[in-house]
Amino acid sequence: MIIVLKPRTSQQEADEILSKIEKMGLKPLYMPGVERTVIGALGDERMLGRLHLESHPAVERVDPILAPYKAVSREMHPEDSTIQVGNLTIGGKGFGVIAGPCAVESYEQLSATAKAVKAAGAHGLRGGAFKPRTSPYSFQGLGLEGLKILQQVGAETGLPVITEVVEVADVEAVQEHADAFQVGARNMQNFRLLTALGQAGKPVFLKRGMAATVKDVLMSAEYIVSEGNRDVVFVERGIRTFEGGTRNTLDLSAVCQFKKLSHLPVVVDPSHGTGVREYVAPMAYAAAASGADGILVEVHCNPKEALSDGAQSLFPEQFTELMQRIAPFAEAAGRRL
Repeated sequence: MIIVLKPRTSQQEADEILSKIEKMGLKPLYMPGVERTVIGALGDERMLGRLHLESHPAVERVDPILAPYKAVSREMHPEDSTIQVGNLTIGGKGFGVIAGPCAVESYEQLSATAKAVKAAGAHGLRGGAFKPRTSPYSFQGLGLEGLKILQQVGAETGLPVITEVVEVADVEAVQEHADAFQVGARNMQNFRLLTALGQAGKPVFLKRGMAATVKDVLMSAEYIVSEGNRDVVFVERGIRTFEGGTRNTLDLSAVCQFKKLSHLPVVVDPSHGTGVREYVAPMAYAAAASGADGILVEVHCNPKEALSDGAQSLFPEQFTELMQRIAPFAEAAGRRL
């Protein structure tokens, strides 16, 4: 339920309504806007019907939220949200670029890559310490050692760091060492993990599952936001189709759907979306032109020796060229680097 307050409603009146919602066992959401203040009430529909706020002198109107994803819907929050990740803002008029290797392999490897992407203009550093792999014999990441390396290199370069969390037991360690969590495609519907991240205090980059619809992703985000963490960023990273020429099929129409249905920002991962190094830059340009709020790009100081996803990782000089050429595409969509 959305409760739209009248102009010039006092804070005391708003607090009175919030208190009434809470006393009914419902979850209140307070969303002050430029022109109107909106209050959300989430919970049992039977209890929502007993609020009877239509006659309250401070209430302009009461609207039901029709979408099953209540808190992340644009019905609840008409204005676009921005998410702060360290010194990087995702959303708004900016276009964020987060780059780095698929996996943290050593301090030397990460430091060299981080310095290269920073020099090229990247705003954030990505790198996996825990790597859920298709094969149990593939490199699984350095774990806690990798997290410590990420934190150290992030501090040295001034780049906020984003890294994947695989299970509930790792949430505390990742929260201690990183600026934001990443939920991989395989964990998009790991609801226990999503609930734990909703109770954590840092932003979450939620990747679309390999066979998930846009609405499936929205419902997964609802798990996080309903627990109190409103800092969620959608990540379109391609879906599985019958096409065999690319690792996945990058669904850029999903950017438009996310923007229409939700107020939360969306970034695109052209590396996993294609799996082919030569296709990453063109799809990054297309992502910028489609209205995405940023991109996640895999870059490695020596992709030929990468322990994970070398075939889709850009060489540093390729990433530099990408950064030099992407600005006009972002500007065409009303964004700036």
